[in-house]
Amino acid sequence: MSKKYFTREEANELLPYVREELSFLQEAKRSFYKLYQQREQIKKQQPVHDKELFAVECRLEFMEMEAQMHITQLITKGIQVKDIDIGLFDFPALINGEEVLLCWREGESSITHYHGLHDGFSGRKQLD
Repeated sequence: MSKKYFTREEANELLPYVREELSFLQEAKRSFYKLYQQREQIKKQQPVHDKELFAVECRLEFMEMEAQMHITQLITKGIQVKDIDIGLFDFPALINGEEVLLCWREGESSITHYHGLHDGFSGRKQLD
């Protein structure tokens, strides 16, 4: 399978989808953490409530699989998920024949920066 490269316009068109997925993933992460904390409290109880613990662990496993499915859908479209907490995504692109990553961070209205494959967020450069 050939590698997917995005134009700036194509990547910008996907931003509503990326924002929606990011919102889901951030909320899923918060919910997972709360439920994980609940599981830890159940485990401290004496005696341990096995049925309750099992139900919580099943829910945690389902939440993890659901989040992974959303991440996989992004990756399948060629979008690189870099950081869910700060909302950082990259889109592979070619600029003057060089492979780069168009970079978008939550809060930005459109894609305005890129960086080299190994430069990371700190190496961002303004697009023309």
